[in-house]
Amino acid sequence: ISGIGIIAAGAVVLANASDFNHFAGNGLIGPPIVLIVAGIIVFVIAFLGCFGAIKESYNMLMAFAGLLLIIFIVELAVGIAAAVYKNDFHNALNGTLRNTMDNYSNAPDKIAWDNIQQKFMCCGVEGPSDWKTRGQQQVIPLSCCHAHEETGNEIDNDCVNNGVGKYSYKIGCYEKLKLQINSNATVLIGVGIGIAFIE
Repeated sequence: ISGIGIIAAGAVVLANASDFNHFAGNGLIGPPIVLIVAGIIVFVIAFLGCFGAIKESYNMLMAFAGLLLIIFIVELAVGIAAAVYKNDFHNALNGTLRNTMDNYSNAPDKIAWDNIQQKFMCCGVEGPSDWKTRGQQQVIPLSCCHAHEETGNEIDNDCVNNGVGKYSYKIGCYEKLKLQINSNATVLIGVGIGIAFIE
């Protein structure tokens, strides 16, 4: 059962990390992939352990114990790495957000920024004012503005042209993404260390 739990937790974190992988690089997908692989291995090892117990094979039970110890160490390492490197991820994320914002005219960066701003209801790195210094025709991208509550589909001109108004997202994307990384790290730490000790 713990193997299935590890696989599920790794899959959830991996799915969440894919939302902002463009900004965080591959550093965020490594730990959940390790957990998924560890979960599959735990599942197979548990099956072999049950088979060894049924057959009452001393060698199979010793192999089971040794493999379980290795998995314990890997899960513990993933949990500790998630805790230790969380701040490094934050710093790298902030730098990448700023760099990709400067390259907003580049299609992959534009798509990533527009997706993140709409999904997380945020604007810029620290806030909408980050876009104002870029010297573009529009003050902020359309993705920083949400639709009129009354009509549900019109974007407010004041939002796009001036970057102000009740229809612009006020919170920066760095804070929103940092919260998501912290949430993912909490899952990795909890699963990695928690299940390691349960085993």
